[in-house]
Amino acid sequence: MQVPEVTPTASLYETDFYAWTKEQVNLLRDRQWSQVDLHNLIDEVESLGKQQRQELRNRLSVLLGHLLKWEYQPQGRSRSWLAPIRVRRRDTLPYGFSKKTLALNLS
Repeated sequence: MQVPEVTPTASLYETDFYAWTKEQVNLLRDRQWSQVDLHNLIDEVESLGKQQRQELRNRLSVLLGHLLKWEYQPQGRSRSWLAPIRVRRRDTLPYGFSKKTLALNLS
């Protein structure tokens, strides 16, 4: 598949990102492959994946910190400590990374 040349859509990418995303969605839905701003779309999808991975790393780091405190500071344990642990566990689950992806990409 050839990468299409930069079109007026690419300039929309520079000036109005939200409008660009809406246009790209419409082009993809309508299967107008030759009109899709493939270069910028690839960059955005790649960037989104990196952002999601970093967000998961951050959430896991905070969760690990809470779990370490729970384990190694037993004198400070209380019900109030359980709430952040439960919240962090729950908030980390929706990221939808498989175990294999986690093992390969979080190191």
